[in-house]
Amino acid sequence: MISVENVYLKYPAAKEDTIRGISFGVEAGEVFGFLGPSGAGKSTLQKILTGVLRQYRGGVRVLGVEVKNRTGGFYENIGVDFEFPNFYGKFSAIENLRYFASLYAAKCADPSELLEKVGLGRDADKKVGDFSKGMKMRLGFVRCLMHDPRLLFLDEPTSGLDPANARTLKDMILEQKAMGKTIILTTHNMRDAEELCDRVAFIADGRIRAVDTPRSLRKSGGETKVEYGFTRGGREIKGTCPLSELGGSNDFREALEAGTLTDIHSKERTLEDVFIGLTGRSLQ
Repeated sequence: MISVENVYLKYPAAKEDTIRGISFGVEAGEVFGFLGPSGAGKSTLQKILTGVLRQYRGGVRVLGVEVKNRTGGFYENIGVDFEFPNFYGKFSAIENLRYFASLYAAKCADPSELLEKVGLGRDADKKVGDFSKGMKMRLGFVRCLMHDPRLLFLDEPTSGLDPANARTLKDMILEQKAMGKTIILTTHNMRDAEELCDRVAFIADGRIRAVDTPRSLRKSGGETKVEYGFTRGGREIKGTCPLSELGGSNDFREALEAGTLTDIHSKERTLEDVFIGLTGRSLQ
């Protein structure tokens, strides 16, 4: 679905490249995530992939088309949900969606049904200028789905949403995946990345530092450790050891047999731990 080969991009007023020698590929039906802090180059890369920025060097093929040479028909097959979506503020939500639906050659889904799914059914006739950021985020998500695109680009789709609405959007993303859609997700939210992505790419300073499944990346930093607590002589004691050595820990076995074990939990590395280890930077 996507092939990127040694891509660079420098904004006209910039002294240095923002995107620096990036290469990767995305298969059909895959949810591929870009994980990195603000300013890492995630949104710039998404704008290259969607044909907004075409002054790149290198090769970028999306749906078999070199993006520099894309035509208007390119957008019939992709859906884009930017972090800060633009709408006509004096139009209602339903008027905005009907207008954007008119731009596509294919028949679009009923916008009323999609608004209901994201909890905006009662706000369909409300002017978008009166919407909160979270409401605009959900409306932007609806807009990118209306024409049933093969490829979705989602930029921080749960940013600014409360947990309930974030859950709704994540469930809808997983529904799109189940339908065979290919999804590019850019985020700095490691929980979203772990839950939604088949593979993730760590991006920092315009470069990709690693690409793998979330599980493989978390396991790459060494063995999982186990922390446990037990009582002895009226005192609370903490212990830790590698998971593979837990059965051989005398303290753990004695506490388990004596019934004095008070707690136990695994200490796995998070994606953020791995990212910091590779880049020296936080995801936030």
